[in-house]
Amino acid sequence: MALKSLGALAAPLLICCALLTARLHGVDVYDALLCGARRGLKTALEILPALLVLFPAIYLLRASGLPELLGQVLGPLLRTLGVPEETGLLMLLRPLSGSAALSAATEIIGRCGPDSLPGRTAAVMLGSSETTFYVVAVYFSAAGVKRSRWAIPAALCADLACFLSSAWVCRLLWG
Repeated sequence: MALKSLGALAAPLLICCALLTARLHGVDVYDALLCGARRGLKTALEILPALLVLFPAIYLLRASGLPELLGQVLGPLLRTLGVPEETGLLMLLRPLSGSAALSAATEIIGRCGPDSLPGRTAAVMLGSSETTFYVVAVYFSAAGVKRSRWAIPAALCADLACFLSSAWVCRLLWG
């Protein structure tokens, strides 16, 4: 009970500590908040074109049925690598769209069960990977980077390593 009460006080205590520290250092908190809001709006305006292109492209890709087809084609390879083939679609969608990947994971967990190897593997994959293309589009756009060079291939290799290690750890723990 005491831990629960302490948890409820964590946010107000953190805010009070931040305000006290700002006051001790002579920072005008209201002005700092306004400056941060201005920078946030400026960043939002800078990344808006990338988002306007990215979201419809992801929707069109998902609607085309190509990820599902690739998931079926990659099934035998996934089995060979020790990855549940049910997670193939999730692995293809996660670098593109968090919501599409969440939908795929929800479908896997609903079909196979939350305590099944595919369900647990999907949950670990979802929780330990990133939406690579979204992150690259947003952050590179905000930073004004025109050429991503090796960032995307490196990030996709990291995603693959994440997916494989997630599957192997889940198989080791629950397989």
